[in-house]
Amino acid sequence: MRVRNLAIHLIGLLLICSSAAYADPFTFDTLPGSGDVAGPAGSTVGWGYSITNTSLTNWLVLSSVNAGTFLMGTPGSLFDFPIVAPGTTATVAFDALTGLGLYQLTWDPTAPAGFVNSGTFVLSAEWWSGDPTAGGSFLAGADDQSAPYTATVTAVAVPVPSTLLLTAGGLAALCLMRANRKRVDRSLN
Repeated sequence: MRVRNLAIHLIGLLLICSSAAYADPFTFDTLPGSGDVAGPAGSTVGWGYSITNTSLTNWLVLSSVNAGTFLMGTPGSLFDFPIVAPGTTATVAFDALTGLGLYQLTWDPTAPAGFVNSGTFVLSAEWWSGDPTAGGSFLAGADDQSAPYTATVTAVAVPVPSTLLLTAGGLAALCLMRANRKRVDRSLN
């Protein structure tokens, strides 16, 4: 009985020690750090990311990104699944033109102002004993990390009356100048 209890304790100790060896955390934040983005109906908004590998020995290989459900828009992952060396940070800002970042959302043209999507991005990763592209070995799965997000539809900017008056005045002046030019051209011919 004593041998059995000792064996159980040793197995438990081995499991605790082996899992602790790969319990290095990594941090994950959205860019912007608040996770809040906004844009008018029909526009594309998105998030960048910052991932820090706090391990001093193991490499971090990102394996998946998941998000909550998006309504009134079309979501899309832009995530490039970086490999993060020990003690380093990978940071990529959202850029709709180049397709860089973590995630993007293109609002439906009919999305009402004030409509909000919110949820959580979840990143999954693995720990490797060295650079996986140069002979490193898989060690264990990393604990998932998450960050909240919110996307809000904003109202389309409506020009203020003074802007409309200036624009109308400018157009009227152009029309008058064109009419005067035609009159001068006719008198010269």
